[in-house]
Amino acid sequence: MATANVTKVDYYEVLSVSRDANDQELKTAYRKLAMQYHPDRNPNNPAAEEKFKECGEAYSVLSDAEKRAAYDRYGHAAFQNGGGGAGGPFGGGFNGNAQDLGDIFGDLFGEMFNMGGNGRQQASRVQRGRDLRYDMKLEFEEAVFGKEREITIRRMETCIDCKGSGAAKGKAPVTCTQCGGRGQQRFQQGFFSVARTCSVCGGTGTLIVEPCQTCKGETRVTTEHTILVKVPAGVEQDTRIRYSGEGEAGKFAGPAGDLYVVLSVKAHKFFERDGDDLHCVMPISFPQAALGTELEIQTLEGAATIKVPEGTQSGKAFKLKGKGVPHLNSHGKGDLIVEIRVQTPGKLNKQQRDLLKQLSETMVVENTPTSRGLFEKVKDIFS
Repeated sequence: MATANVTKVDYYEVLSVSRDANDQELKTAYRKLAMQYHPDRNPNNPAAEEKFKECGEAYSVLSDAEKRAAYDRYGHAAFQNGGGGAGGPFGGGFNGNAQDLGDIFGDLFGEMFNMGGNGRQQASRVQRGRDLRYDMKLEFEEAVFGKEREITIRRMETCIDCKGSGAAKGKAPVTCTQCGGRGQQRFQQGFFSVARTCSVCGGTGTLIVEPCQTCKGETRVTTEHTILVKVPAGVEQDTRIRYSGEGEAGKFAGPAGDLYVVLSVKAHKFFERDGDDLHCVMPISFPQAALGTELEIQTLEGAATIKVPEGTQSGKAFKLKGKGVPHLNSHGKGDLIVEIRVQTPGKLNKQQRDLLKQLSETMVVENTPTSRGLFEKVKDIFS
């Protein structure tokens, strides 16, 4: 009985590449098609599975320099009757480029594909400890001048009894029976061997059979720890101070995390901060503004005097150099800006009213609308 001849599609056509395609072009083309037709993305689709195998067969030949040369010369006949491919690309197991296929499918599955290799190394039990946060509230003056304060935090510290091993004294972890100490379990998916982290030991290859009685095998215990926080002068709201290694201890004697002290600064009753400058408003009477006066103001470092010249307009600002906030981790200070506000009395007695009437007769202002810019210029002239 005659056997039907099955005509195979040209490998270059399967991958949709030219006959002079380089290795990278082959790899890119195969990766795209393999991801498109992979059975996991096309369940219950025999046509896609067949296409997937066809692409793999084509790539396994064209990615191998010797097989590609034989194929270019003899075509599919190079792999028939024991020729060239010794039974074909899939005759004795998958013979493609294992490293390339591992790179290709690593993106698709997030796992390592191995064709006869040893797989990845065991995972380490050692873990870095968590970072901790402590919120500290400061008075306004404490933020300006700095402060030292002891704080108490609760954190995980390495167990003293087992020294972070998690095992009872005199005992050691045993080899994981699930993965045989490899840290990985292998599963066969078609012609791929997929390595996955062991679900029992978490990839470490060992198990703690007799745990430490103090930490119950957790390698750490919860304790209270006191630390001296040094707040430098000039800090602001939400400033973070980092203390390296003062966070939680890592599991299995791993390195400790860090402690972050986050500062919250209370508002001042009249000073407002802008960078390292301080701002406040000083109310004065109309006579004080017209005749001039000396004002005493309480700064953060004591009393200071402001000389207000006669004819001072409302909104005039006076700067007191160096009376602001110290520059953080530097020399010098900001300034104190005092804005003058001339207050108009809401209530007058008869004597005050009579005096103001007499004054108004000697001070005539033409009540004609003008532009804001011109009004500012007039203010400058009088000041």
